[in-house]
Amino acid sequence: MFDLLTTVMSAPLLVPMDINIDPNTNGLPGINQLRTIVGAVMTIGLILSVLALIVSAIVWGFGANSSNPHLASRGKIGVLVSCGAAVICGASVTLINFFWNVGQSV
Repeated sequence: MFDLLTTVMSAPLLVPMDINIDPNTNGLPGINQLRTIVGAVMTIGLILSVLALIVSAIVWGFGANSSNPHLASRGKIGVLVSCGAAVICGASVTLINFFWNVGQSV
């Protein structure tokens, strides 16, 4: 029992070597098509955000002019949500790159 304990205690610790793995843009077929699809989805998201902003502003206007506070508050919330969605769609690449760089520095 004592020999096993000294053997385990005297064994060298295995420390991982310096491992550098970067994203490979040539590793899989279809990466360029996937980038095109993601760009198209971002464009669709921005277009839908603009549509939601327009509809929400109309609802807000109808609610304010008809003295309906519930409808006006729903319109205000819709305006804020659509603006937030547009910001997230537009800044998604920058956000991902920022967090990628944060993750690389850990």
